Amino acid sequence: MKLTLTLWQRLLGLLPGELTAHETAWLISPQQHMPLMAQRRAVIIINRARLFAMLFALLTPLWIAIDVVALPMELAAQLAGMRLMATAAFAWLVFGHHSDGTLRHAYRAMATLFAIPTLFYIASHLLLTRYQLQGLSAAIGTGYAFLPFVLLAGFAIFPLTLLESATFASPILIADGLAWLLRWQVIDWPSFSGAFWLLTLITGVATLASMSQLAFMIALVNQAVRDPLTGCFSRRSAEEMLDLQFTLARRARRPLSVAFIDLDHFKSINDQYGHEAGDHALQHLTRAINDTLRHGDILTRWGGEEFLLLMPETDRSQALQALARLRRHGLGLRPDGSPLTASIGLAENQADLAASWQRLVEIADARMYRAKQEGRDRVVADDACVPEPAEVAARMAAQPA
Repeated sequence: MKLTLTLWQRLLGLLPGELTAHETAWLISPQQHMPLMAQRRAVIIINRARLFAMLFALLTPLWIAIDVVALPMELAAQLAGMRLMATAAFAWLVFGHHSDGTLRHAYRAMATLFAIPTLFYIASHLLLTRYQLQGLSAAIGTGYAFLPFVLLAGFAIFPLTLLESATFASPILIADGLAWLLRWQVIDWPSFSGAFWLLTLITGVATLASMSQLAFMIALVNQAVRDPLTGCFSRRSAEEMLDLQFTLARRARRPLSVAFIDLDHFKSINDQYGHEAGDHALQHLTRAINDTLRHGDILTRWGGEEFLLLMPETDRSQALQALARLRRHGLGLRPDGSPLTASIGLAENQADLAASWQRLVEIADARMYRAKQEGRDRVVADDACVPEPAEVAARMAAQPA
């Protein structure tokens, strides 16, 4: 175990500064990927699967002409029929496969993409073994054996984790071994061993390429969705995650809580101590909240000294407990050594009958404003005096930028 950890750390050392210690686990399994990352990766996988399928749909039927010239007519006709069926399947994947942009559909697209040529390889291999080919025909027939090499090399274009790569590559390796074992009576074991070792090596290289793509993608997503000052998710990415989480919560009829957090008297910090001190205060607040976040909670910087805390699978009472723990832990210190405080408004989709994530944020924002009016340094989560969306929009428009 210690040796494995050391080797893993050395491997990560080849990617300095690209991933944090927490994010290195994302290269092994997709289970810890944040929803926004999973959604964007799913779209890329689906698009590349369709691109790969389009290439196969164009090239697969072109080889029919070579088979007709080099192979016996009966064999060429049978292979042509198989090629046309494979081409139709690839075309369906390009034009007829519908997807909702989730990883489940991405996995289905990849499984379909690689299942088509794998089945074609097994069927063509069994067909070719019935003929005693010689000369040019034998050379063309041998070319069919290279299909698994092409397929395994193709994994390099997908941003996959180690577990995903192993899962998708295993059926191809098994199919190749099965194709050889069906001829076990006349099998050339040195040739089989050499070919299978080369397949395994290509699988390893393609897996490293996929993981490198994933690491690069994680770094790019972090740069795009993170606020550079606090390291929290930016407002733009927060809106994407709110839309996704609200849709998931509504489909599953599960709670989703949102806490609108606004630092108290933040302007006085900038006025008395300068903007650098204000930046430090925001960073202290971010670290304090991150120290108490539960798994699945998402902290975003909504703007200025305003933060939005997303709490999926959390009802109002659970959210209040989480916020109470956060306030007991403390939000950091002001430049003069006094504690930072915040006014917090809490809203929950089911309890507040929010029809959209925008309305959910409006309710939380209105309650945060009430917390300010009632003396600051408190949480407001009740239904009293929650203004209508038009009132909230008018108040926000009246605030200075």
